[in-house]
Amino acid sequence: MISSNDFRPGVSIELDGSVWRVVEFLHVKPGKGSAFVRTKLKNAQSGNVMEKTFRAGETVPQANLEKITMQHTYKEGDQFVFMDMETFEEVRLSEAQVGDRAKFLKEEMEVNVLFWNTTVLDIELPTSVTLKIIETDPGVKGDTATGGTKPAIVETGAQIMVPLFVTIGEKIKVDTRNGSYLGRE
Repeated sequence: MISSNDFRPGVSIELDGSVWRVVEFLHVKPGKGSAFVRTKLKNAQSGNVMEKTFRAGETVPQANLEKITMQHTYKEGDQFVFMDMETFEEVRLSEAQVGDRAKFLKEEMEVNVLFWNTTVLDIELPTSVTLKIIETDPGVKGDTATGGTKPAIVETGAQIMVPLFVTIGEKIKVDTRNGSYLGRE
C-alpha cells in the first residue's frame, strides 16, 4: 500500500483492476476543509489518461512491477519475440504494443520487459543504440561537423537526421528517446 502523500511522477498504483502510473500530482491544502491530492494518471496497458482526486493520506495498492532483461530474438509476422536468457522463456508482443520503439529494435538487442503479475506492460530500450546507415545522400567535399544535416535510413528502417559528412555503411549512435543523432561509432 502507498499513501497519496507519497505520490511522485512514475509511481505505479493499482486501481479498478489495472495499473496506473502517476504522471502529475498536486497536493492541495484549501483554507477550509481537509487537504487532498489531485493527480493525473496514465493507464499502463491502454495509455488512457484520467484525472483523479484522493484524500490526503488515503492509501491505495501499489503495483508490483517486475523488470526482466530479455533479448529480442526475431520478428515473426507482426509479433516481436523476446527471450529470457536465463530461463529461455519466450514472450511475444504485437507491433501495437511495441509502438514507435520498433524503429530502433534490432535482433539480439537486450531490452527491459516490464511485467505486472504475468502481464507484459511495456518494454524499455537502452537510451542509445548503434545502427548502420544503409541509405543517405553522398557527402560533398568541404562538409564540416558544424554544417547542416541530411536524412539517412538506418538498418532498422528508421529515418534519422545526420550531419552532412556521414556516409553509407558507417555506424552511428542514436538516442532512442527522441531519435536524434549522437555521434559516429
